[in-house]
Amino acid sequence: MKKQKLFHRDFTLVVVGQVVSLFGNAAIRFALPLYLLNQTGSSRLYGLVTACAFIPAVLLSPVGGVVADRVNKRNIMVLLDFFTAALTVACSLLLGSVDLVLLLTVTLMLLYGIAGAYQPSVQASIPALVSPEQFMAANSVINMVASFAALTGPVLGGVLYSAYGLHAVLRMCAVCFAASAVMELFIRIPFAPQPAAGSVWRTVKTDIADSLRFIAREKPAIGKAMLVVCGVNLALSSMVVVGIPYLVTEVLPLDNGNALCGFTQGALAAGSLAGGVCAGVFAGRLTLQKTGRLIALCAALVFPIGLGLLACPSPMGNYGILTVCCFGCMVCSTLFSVQMMSFIQAETPQQLIGKVIAVILAISNCAQPLGNALYGVLFEACGGFEYAVVLFSGVASLLIALGAGRVFRQLG
Repeated sequence: MKKQKLFHRDFTLVVVGQVVSLFGNAAIRFALPLYLLNQTGSSRLYGLVTACAFIPAVLLSPVGGVVADRVNKRNIMVLLDFFTAALTVACSLLLGSVDLVLLLTVTLMLLYGIAGAYQPSVQASIPALVSPEQFMAANSVINMVASFAALTGPVLGGVLYSAYGLHAVLRMCAVCFAASAVMELFIRIPFAPQPAAGSVWRTVKTDIADSLRFIAREKPAIGKAMLVVCGVNLALSSMVVVGIPYLVTEVLPLDNGNALCGFTQGALAAGSLAGGVCAGVFAGRLTLQKTGRLIALCAALVFPIGLGLLACPSPMGNYGILTVCCFGCMVCSTLFSVQMMSFIQAETPQQLIGKVIAVILAISNCAQPLGNALYGVLFEACGGFEYAVVLFSGVASLLIALGAGRVFRQLG
């Protein structure tokens, strides 16, 4: 039997649609919080708004997983991309006529909520489009696409924002979402309807319960791994999300800080892209049992940032240290993420895949809103001593990583 090639028509359309959609998503999710930070100068407000933005993503991921298993995944992607385009246009029209904090908070909450419902459909479509032996390669491609979009989105968005303002970024993103939706109309994803368990609410409740039962009883090591990721999101990811724009635009006396912040976000995405490439190239050599070391390396790379803020007098020197270390963190983080997702897809039955992925994403990300709010308050309270906040993040992350090795050795 002839082996199906990875880049056949439908998988290629999924990949191209993701490039366009995620580019727009990365640009707008970079520009809106940065605009708020520029207008207010408050890391506390920035942290609280981004914390609120993550809440719908956590809540809607399980619902998105249920829908992904019961509705044609292509239709979900098309509908959500069209809705995101309309949301972006509405934000552009309302900007300047309603309260800024309220508008950006609601817009970001909707954007993150849509992403939370959207991604389970993308991840759940992979087992339907490629063979099991291609899961690692397919996940590497999807991850590299997301990384490429996250690399170019903030960089080009930052340049466009600095030159022409927020309205130009919003218009560009609306075009991206609409174009992605049109492209996704031509995707063919195999779909077998599942019988409903009664009312919509009862169906959702039953499906999520099935997913939790699978994770807790049949694959308990996955549940333990999720708790580790929650801790890392709280201690490390939240510091990066809040700390990078605040340090680059408000703390370090840099010329054109907005554009430089975009380049740093691009470095994060470049690290993720490099990690995805490595995961694809070395797929046969990577073992999930040893990936606890990657989390420890991520934590170790935080310390040069804090020590640079403490001892290095050069703003550009600090900016360089921050950017390089963030790149390294993302290489390690992506290697871990790709392996974990491939393991879940391989070990989960087809009828549960969307729901299980969604529940895992929701639980793993539940610490992000709390962490964003926490670091927003810490950075503002420790003005002049921002290095202490960064070093605190490194110590906490390292302690979590050191205790995680046994958990990941159980997977496989």
